[in-house]
Amino acid sequence: MPDSSPTASPVTSPTDSPAASPVTSAATSPVTFPPGFLWGAATSAYQIEGAVREGGRTPSIWDTFSHTPGKTAGGETGDTAVDHYHRFREDVALMADLGLGAYRFSVSWPRVQPTGRGPAVQIGLDFYRRLVDELLEKGIQPAVTLYHWDLPQELEDAGGWPERDTAHRFAEYAQLVGEALGDRVENWITLNEPWCSAFLGYGSGVHAPGRTDPVATLKAAHHLNLAHGLGTSALRAAMPARNKVAISLNSAVVRPLSQSPADLEAARRIDDLANGVFHGPLLRGAYPDSLLKATSRLTDWSFVLDGDLRTANAPLDALGLNYYSPALVSAAEGELKGPRADGHGASEHSPWPAADDVLFHQTPGERTEMGWTVDPSGLYDLLMRYTREAPGLPLYITENGAAYDDKPDADGRVHDPERVAYLHGHLSAVRRALADGADVRGYYLWSLMDNFEWSYGYEKRFGAVYVDYATLERTPKSSARWYAEVARTGALPTVESAG
Repeated sequence: MPDSSPTASPVTSPTDSPAASPVTSAATSPVTFPPGFLWGAATSAYQIEGAVREGGRTPSIWDTFSHTPGKTAGGETGDTAVDHYHRFREDVALMADLGLGAYRFSVSWPRVQPTGRGPAVQIGLDFYRRLVDELLEKGIQPAVTLYHWDLPQELEDAGGWPERDTAHRFAEYAQLVGEALGDRVENWITLNEPWCSAFLGYGSGVHAPGRTDPVATLKAAHHLNLAHGLGTSALRAAMPARNKVAISLNSAVVRPLSQSPADLEAARRIDDLANGVFHGPLLRGAYPDSLLKATSRLTDWSFVLDGDLRTANAPLDALGLNYYSPALVSAAEGELKGPRADGHGASEHSPWPAADDVLFHQTPGERTEMGWTVDPSGLYDLLMRYTREAPGLPLYITENGAAYDDKPDADGRVHDPERVAYLHGHLSAVRRALADGADVRGYYLWSLMDNFEWSYGYEKRFGAVYVDYATLERTPKSSARWYAEVARTGALPTVESAG
């Protein structure tokens, strides 16, 4: 079976997996990383910035979605978030104190190009210029993500990502930001998790803009691929040749419940929808034939025009991978009704077009507050898959982290031993992948600080830095200090060393 098959990741539990055991055993011996390995943290604009009505910024789809009753926990919004817009210097000083070598942040499209058309608003770009200058002054490499889900609402009103024109609007926006920041920022990411933008935004509706149309989902996925290619070309035309362009995919580790032909086929179909729909065009310039066949009852894919796939296949300088937990699937008898246990929020509408007969199972093992299984072997499998499928392409973990119910103690300190253990396990998996030949260049912890967690509001805390949402005071958790030691030494301290 080809390496791209989901069966390349065997079905085993985290406790008995042959793939997982070397990761676990690494916790008892020194684990070191190569010199120059990049240690960073990541955030996104709508989750932290606030100031949604300042400097000419207009609403994004997430402003509209979060202000729609019933769409987010407690009706919470990113209007203030953690006020990074006004506190960015404090936050950069905090990064410097933690010894971070890199910071991945996203630019708010409606802050720099309100309505998604026309010239840039300089006051919006000036915010990011000041942020970049502050980072560089502290010796922290900025990594810019152009799109982390905050499409200008006016572009959604014109049809959003299911419309071809949105990809061209993205290329114009990319050029504006590239011209403004390209002289000082060398590392660029076009899109963050386009799967979520397309399949959760237009399929299940649990993300903005909250639409539930399977055909619109596939159109959105294609136009996001096109946007990446057009945006890559626009960036390269606007910036020095030394700059690097990547994309961040939340590629799924899809495992079949059993080795039966039906379960193997179910896993392959989900793998096509989770992974092949993006890495096919991006890495090989073609959609998987099996994806086109499986979705043919929904669409003939006539929205793919001549030259689109060549454009989407623009050469990458690196590939960003976001990983949290694997998926476990099987074939089901008949169509499934109601929410699926796929870890992507509850909806009566499926984010999996033409896969209504695939059943998702809870994977065994310890869980985070998101209900996601802690399984470092999945990260190892993911890195090795792309090592095989994209040889020679540098890899970065652009997101990895966990949500826990963190609370300050009587002295105001925040101890999060579960997160320290999570990070130790996953970083051990990265080191194992390095030892087995993966060209992994860096790791960005998700997230720098607690923030607005999309439809979950402020319920889920992913941050290494605790934020008191009443006062907005920042307090590094024990995991932040532990991670700072990793960044300083390039080695993994013991879990117990975090206190």
